[in-house]
Amino acid sequence: MYAIVEIAGQQFKVEKGRYIFTNRLEGDSNAELVFDKVLLVDNNGTVTVGAPTVDGAKVKATILEHLKGDKVIVFKKKRRKGYQKSNGHRQYLTKLMISDIVA
Repeated sequence: MYAIVEIAGQQFKVEKGRYIFTNRLEGDSNAELVFDKVLLVDNNGTVTVGAPTVDGAKVKATILEHLKGDKVIVFKKKRRKGYQKSNGHRQYLTKLMISDIVA
């Protein structure tokens, strides 16, 4: 059983017992979150597509930790002009464990 859920403006395919990384969400570690913007539910071959969401479907998740992602290097250069600039950042992420999908 899996579901497509919208979390913070992004869509994720989630399954029970799996981990996902999302952009930083509000809440402490071990906090329980419920997402009700479920767009699709597949229950062993029976697919339910929402218009725009599936009525009564919810995804329950637990916040495991807040962390930072891998460093991304941004390098800009204009040839023959003597211009080059290097910049980088690390994205703030939240690690979630999907605990249940209610359809």
